[in-house]
Amino acid sequence: MALRLIFAILTLVTTFPITLASDPSPLQDFCVADRMSAVFVNGFVCKDPKFATANDFFFPGLDKPGNTMNPMGSAVTPVNVAQIAGLNTLGISLARIDFAPNGLNPPHTHPRATEILVVVEGTLSVGFVTSNPDNKLFAKILQKGDVFVFPEGLIHFQFNNGLVPAVALSGLSSQNPGVITIANAVFGSKPPISDDILAKAFMLDKKTVDFLQSQFWGSYP
Repeated sequence: MALRLIFAILTLVTTFPITLASDPSPLQDFCVADRMSAVFVNGFVCKDPKFATANDFFFPGLDKPGNTMNPMGSAVTPVNVAQIAGLNTLGISLARIDFAPNGLNPPHTHPRATEILVVVEGTLSVGFVTSNPDNKLFAKILQKGDVFVFPEGLIHFQFNNGLVPAVALSGLSSQNPGVITIANAVFGSKPPISDDILAKAFMLDKKTVDFLQSQFWGSYP
């Protein structure tokens, strides 16, 4: 069953219309990333295709669970251009997400990708919030085999509300979708955002803001 679900998510991702991908369309068969190049471009410089090998398109071990022994109780194993050089210019990537019971993949966004998620094991409570001014929440309880889509750039989350571990696979419409975890970005920025600004934005007192920042930062020199 798990193998069938993995095949299903890969099929869904690879059949996305190329026009929906946020990355530019490739102009050749492939453009294996040359991570040793000192040239800075939007993405990666191509390796000479004569030197490409099968390993440039390969990543092992996605069957192995991530370590969920952390405050969030979740672990994301990305498979993007940083792991598979052959994904460069192809506008696609993948991730495995493991959840302990009550584990959370906290509210975050992918600035460059739409995400499509399938639950492989367990149960997940998921949702996303639309942009201003509506800020409407779309939420759903997902069972094994269920699929949910998170539109590009919108804040979303996944929470394991079950009593057993959960696993999901996500396809993303970018070779490098990026991730901005909201709490980390707001309360853990480097250097920290002024507590006057955050206190006013979140309608909190500065003491509470300082406490929240300390959870991500400790003390900033």
